[in-house]
Amino acid sequence: MKWIKFLLALLLSAGLVYLLNSPIKQGKQTIPPLGKFLNPFSGFWKNGEAVGQHQNKSYQFSELSAKVDVVYDKQLVPHIFAQNLKDAYFVQGYITAKHRLWQMDLTTRAVSGRLSEILGPITLERDKLQRRKGLVFAAENALADWEKQAEDYSNLQSYTAGVNAYIKALQPRDYPLEFKLLNYSPEAWSNLKSALFIKSMAQSLCSREKDLESTNALTVFGQEVFDFLYPEQNPKQSPIIPKDTPWDFSPVSIPEQKPVLMGLFEHNPYPKPSPFLGSNNWAVAGSKTKSGKPILCNDPHLGMTLPAVWFELQISTPEANSYGVSLPGFPGITIGFNDKISWGMTNVGHDVLDYYKILWTDNKREQYIIDDQIKKVKFRIETYKIKGQESVTDTVRYTEWGPIVYEDKNHPMQDLATQWLAHDAGSNEVSVFRKLHTSVDFDDYYNAVQEFKVPPQNIVFAGNSGDIALKVQGKFPLKTFSQGRFIQDGSNSANDWHGYIPSAHNPQVKNPERGFVSSANQHSTDTTYPYYYLGNFEDYRGRTLNELLDSMSSITIEDMMALQNNNYSHKAADALPLMLRYLDWQPGNDLDEKVYSGLKDWDFHYEKDLLAPIVFTYWFDEFYQLTWDEISAKEDSLEIELLYPESWRTIALLEDNPEHSFFDNKETKALETAREMVTQSFLKALERIKEDLENDPDFNLAKYKRTHVPHIGRIEAFGSTLLSTGGDGTALNAIKGTHGPSWRMIVELSDPVKAYGVYPGGQSGNPGSPYYDNMLAYWADGKYFEKLLLKSPDELPDQILFEEQYDK
Repeated sequence: MKWIKFLLALLLSAGLVYLLNSPIKQGKQTIPPLGKFLNPFSGFWKNGEAVGQHQNKSYQFSELSAKVDVVYDKQLVPHIFAQNLKDAYFVQGYITAKHRLWQMDLTTRAVSGRLSEILGPITLERDKLQRRKGLVFAAENALADWEKQAEDYSNLQSYTAGVNAYIKALQPRDYPLEFKLLNYSPEAWSNLKSALFIKSMAQSLCSREKDLESTNALTVFGQEVFDFLYPEQNPKQSPIIPKDTPWDFSPVSIPEQKPVLMGLFEHNPYPKPSPFLGSNNWAVAGSKTKSGKPILCNDPHLGMTLPAVWFELQISTPEANSYGVSLPGFPGITIGFNDKISWGMTNVGHDVLDYYKILWTDNKREQYIIDDQIKKVKFRIETYKIKGQESVTDTVRYTEWGPIVYEDKNHPMQDLATQWLAHDAGSNEVSVFRKLHTSVDFDDYYNAVQEFKVPPQNIVFAGNSGDIALKVQGKFPLKTFSQGRFIQDGSNSANDWHGYIPSAHNPQVKNPERGFVSSANQHSTDTTYPYYYLGNFEDYRGRTLNELLDSMSSITIEDMMALQNNNYSHKAADALPLMLRYLDWQPGNDLDEKVYSGLKDWDFHYEKDLLAPIVFTYWFDEFYQLTWDEISAKEDSLEIELLYPESWRTIALLEDNPEHSFFDNKETKALETAREMVTQSFLKALERIKEDLENDPDFNLAKYKRTHVPHIGRIEAFGSTLLSTGGDGTALNAIKGTHGPSWRMIVELSDPVKAYGVYPGGQSGNPGSPYYDNMLAYWADGKYFEKLLLKSPDELPDQILFEEQYDK
């Protein structure tokens, strides 16, 4: 009997050990081995960190040529002091991996279509789409181009070696928490992964287009209605380059051609990058500042995550001493300053991705036709490893235009290939960030940014000599009018881009008379610019920014902090007075009066404790949907996707044509005008806000917005709690949902340089670290940290947490 009990206990114990050390399948999901994860010696317990836990350390690496000193300040920002840039990049790679390894791994897996290896079949279709879009192809082209420039490629290799030096030293107990949770091990970093990181940014910032929806809208509505509903320029917009700036060049001449209608397309458009990806940057001349020195400001608006989008650091070498933020996975400082200059970036928004309808020779899809000549497809076989399952393969077809992204097996003549700027080589970000590090004046800055091609950026500059400048920098296709706005005929080579706009012809401005340069993702120029371009442009923030900067004088750093956190919305200022004018309604009770009075008295600022911004948002959304019911009805009846007019066009229609037939609700027999649409939509908005107040009498904008910063892997426990913020996507403080200012930076080019910054997160990528999200509350409250551009490792010992030494 004892032996039977012993054997039963042994079997139960063995079963429990097996269970705790084996993954458990739950449908399409797999639970990691709980025994490994809960192990007190190597599980998640080892990832807990306490304040003051870090200690001084020394490291030795054969890859280094000389000693490198690193001191960490109180925000866990590393200040790297090296004898040369190659050694500095090695240590940057090592330190970045130490704090952000899982973020680096996940980001490159996501862009390259490899998430299924760690997450299983749930992400397989997403992985396939990434490969069809040619993201790996694009990174391979970029890397091949970087390899041709010996110095920069050597620096990139040093960064990669630094990352791998950290990975090689890791034991399973030291793995970042997410590796343990998902039960996989870090793999070696590579130069290709750094290229993938850059292409990830390109996908976010320059892959947005509306070709399919525009083509269907033109086909359904005809040219006259299309032109009326979808004008390309808002006449109220204030462009990046001041209006009436002379263009001191002779433009390249290209042949004119009209777009050819390609019919209706039934594809469901693939998800596009968020329209809230944008940014603000500006520089004011010393003539407008209290100190007499230029001030540069930048706040790139991106999807916010924990770990944070950026990694903050200082790089000091004998050639230069720079401070700023880097991309975790790429060497150098992306946005920052040194003791001579400062630079920042916003997204340009030009459309640099076009779709072409392919004319196949037959349904085999192996050959296609261009200019009556038969071309052979290049096949790229993609293999997908899937966690818990057998690998699968997929075939991506490449044409002379690019990869086939939209594919319909039942209707091959609807297949669409993409030509995308990011597929091309020619952009050397390694060189750009190296040269910006050592730049001392405008000429150095101008030379440095020439090699930045994709994603196109508005790169702002300020120098301690007094110069300010901004260049719309990128590689921009030469297009005829409307080219790229619609799906094009891929059987005609005349529809190809006609080369590229010469870099010297890119819009740019230096030391303008108004005393400032600025950008907020609006149109680059007014209509006098001699080259055609289209894209996704913001219609409100640029107006606010230019108006406020123009009115300011004796500007201080505190003024610039307030401007970055400004919550004024030109959209509300344009729309609400018109909507109130046409509102045919009277309050029926005290709550009605409260809501109505709040709207009438509102100053168009999205402050967090107000109710009026929510009412306006509800009202405008309802008004917009009622106004464009014809478009939604066409979508339903034809089962296609159509383009919708921009919000500014809707407001302009209300202002200029309140009797227009588009305001008629087609679902009713009566003939409505703007007055009826405004009133009906207000009543719907009123119902919504009353329901909110019934659920929460203290309901306000902060509660409505539900601002939070999610974990990059969408592990809810590792994301932030709800934050109390104001702001709006149409305000300079463009916080909207999980998008917003990912880094706020203000730099005064005095002697010494004064700089302040903050971002929504912390330096550590470890959810168990006190530096994981320690800057989040400061960011939400609009506060800043002073940034320390140290001249030596021992300059400010009272500001230093700990030190590290790296030697050969």
